[in-house]
Amino acid sequence: MNVHSALELFHNGVFSAAHEFYGCHRSPEGGRTFRVWAPHAARVCVLVRDVEHPMKRLSDGESWQADLNCKTGDRYCFAVYTFEGRRLLKSDPFAFRSDLPNSIFSVVCDLPQKNKRMPAGGDTLSQPVNIFEVNLLSWKRGGDGSYLSFKELEHTLVPYVADMGYTHVEFMPVTEYPFDGSWGYQVTGYFSVVNRLGPPEDFASLVDAFHRAGIRVIIDWVPAHFPKDDFGLYEFDGQPLYECALWDNMEHSGWGTRKFDYSKNEVRNFLLSSAAFFIERYAVDGFRVDAVASMLYLDYDKRAGEWTPNVFGDNRNLEAIDFIKCFNAHLHEKFKHVLTVAEESTAYPGVTEKVSGGGLGFDYKWNMGWMNDVLFYCRQDPLYRHYHHTKITFSMMYSFGERYILPLSHDEVVHVKGAIVNKFPGEYADKFAGERGLLGFMYAHPGKKLNFMGYEIAQFAEWDYRKGIDYFLTSYEKHAKMRVFVKYLNGIYKTCPPLYTIENDWKGFEWLVVDDEVNNVIAFNRYDDAGNTLLCVVNFSGIDQPDYTFGQHRGKYKLILDSDKKEFGGEGKFKKRVIYTKKIPSHGKDWSLTLTIPKLACLYFIKEK
Repeated sequence: MNVHSALELFHNGVFSAAHEFYGCHRSPEGGRTFRVWAPHAARVCVLVRDVEHPMKRLSDGESWQADLNCKTGDRYCFAVYTFEGRRLLKSDPFAFRSDLPNSIFSVVCDLPQKNKRMPAGGDTLSQPVNIFEVNLLSWKRGGDGSYLSFKELEHTLVPYVADMGYTHVEFMPVTEYPFDGSWGYQVTGYFSVVNRLGPPEDFASLVDAFHRAGIRVIIDWVPAHFPKDDFGLYEFDGQPLYECALWDNMEHSGWGTRKFDYSKNEVRNFLLSSAAFFIERYAVDGFRVDAVASMLYLDYDKRAGEWTPNVFGDNRNLEAIDFIKCFNAHLHEKFKHVLTVAEESTAYPGVTEKVSGGGLGFDYKWNMGWMNDVLFYCRQDPLYRHYHHTKITFSMMYSFGERYILPLSHDEVVHVKGAIVNKFPGEYADKFAGERGLLGFMYAHPGKKLNFMGYEIAQFAEWDYRKGIDYFLTSYEKHAKMRVFVKYLNGIYKTCPPLYTIENDWKGFEWLVVDDEVNNVIAFNRYDDAGNTLLCVVNFSGIDQPDYTFGQHRGKYKLILDSDKKEFGGEGKFKKRVIYTKKIPSHGKDWSLTLTIPKLACLYFIKEK
C-alpha cells in the first residue's frame, strides 16, 4: 500500500492494518522506516543509540517519517517537540516489542512468521466452552520469585490446561504494561507482548502450543482507557491526542487513567489494528473486552455535574457505541472464527445481538448478575439461606436474553473478597463441599464457563499478583481431591451434550424444584437437541435431605456425578448408581424420584430410558 492510500484510510476510513504502515518496518532499501502520528508536534525525531534523527512531515500534515540504518535489537523512541518548547520522549505506539519494564524504549524487531490458525469450529453456542483464566505473570513463579518465561509456560502451563480438560485458556492482558499492580489493564503497548516473559516469537510459540493441544486462546483486550505514564499515549504530542480533549469525557477518575476518543477515526483505527494484529500475527482465537460498561455510559463512575448528556439528552456514549459495533462487525466479517466477549456489568440491551440487528455484536457477555447473586448466596450460613433463595434461581429469569459466560474470575478473589473456598461458611470440610456444590451447579446452569486459576485446587489465599498460585497445596488431601473433582467435572461437561448444546432457549432447560427455600434444594433438567436428559440436583443446606421426593419424567436415571464422593473429598453417602421413578404424583408430574441428597452436594443423572 502506498503512503497516500494508507494516510487516506487512517484518517477517513476503516483501517485495521495501520500497524503495517506506522511504527518501525523494514524498508525496501534494507534499512528501517519509522512513522508516527503526531499532528500537534512542531517537530519529531527518532532517538536511536543516543542520537536524534529528524523526521519529515508527510503529506497529511499530521504524520512523520524517517528512514534509518538500524539493526534488530536497537532501542528507539520518539522525541516529540512541542511548539512551546517541550521535549517529550515517547515509546512507539505501534511498536511490536517494548523494552519495558526497564525503560521507555521500544525495540527494533522482526516479527515471527504468522501462526497457523485453528480450524473454525462453527457457532460455539452449541459447543462446550470451558475457559481457564490465567495471569501469565503469576500462575507459577520460579524458586527465586522470577517470572516463568513464555517458553517455560509452553512446557508447563499448556500440558496442565490440557490435562485438566479445559477447552479454552484466557490470558489476562498480555499487551505491554509498566505496572504489575494493574494486572495488565493499564496498557502502554497495544501491539507488543509483555517483554518480561520473552520476545514476540516465544509468545507466538506459546499460542501455537495451545493450539496443538486443541485449546483455543482468548486474550483480555483493553480499549476503554490507558494510563498517564509520560512515555505512553498520554498527551502524545503535547496535547490530548488518543484521549478525548473534553473535560467531562477525558478521564476515568476512579482509575486515574485517560479515556480513548472514539470520535477520531485515527484512534478507532489504532484500536482496530491492535485487535487485527493479534489475530493475524499470533492467531489468537478471541478477545475478552474489558470494562465495556465504562465505554457505554457518559456518566460511568461520575456524579451529577461531572458529565454532559449526548445530543439525545441521555447518558449513552454514542461514539463509543459506534466504535464497539464497528469493532465487532469488522472482526466478524474479516475473521469468521474469532470470539468477542464483553465484560459488561449493566443491563444494556442487545450486547450479544448482531450489529445488523441493532445490537453491539459481541458473541458472549459475562453474566455478572449470576456471579454476584450466587456468590452472595454461598457466603450465607446454610441456616439462613432460605431468606435468599431467589439469589440462586433468579438468573433463569433472564438467562436467555443474551449469550452468556458464567464467570468466576480473578475479580472475585481480590480486595478482601476472599478465595472461593473461603467464601463458604462452616467447618473445614464444609468449605470444600460448598465449592464442589457450587461448581457442579455452575456447570449445569445454562451459559459457557470461566474459572480463574487456583479455583481448581481450592486455594485458601486471595490471588496475589506478586507470587504464584499455591500449587503446593495439592500435597494435602482435600486440595488434591478438589483438583481431581474439577478435572472430572470438566470431562463430564465436554462429553455430555445436554450441558452445552441448547443454551439460549427454554427447550434446553426445565425446573423441577425451584421454590424449596426451606430445604435449600433445587433440581432441574437440561436437554439436548436429540432429547437426551441430564438431571441436576443440588442440596445447598447444611444437612442431608433424606427421602427427598420431586416430580420427574418417567424413566431410569444413572448417576454420573456425585460431588460428595470420597475420591473428591466428600463422605460418600450416596450409594445408589441407578434410580427409577415411581408412580407417585409430585410437582405437577405423574411420576417422581425419591433420593437422599447429602448436604452441600450436587448430583448429575443421565436418563437412560
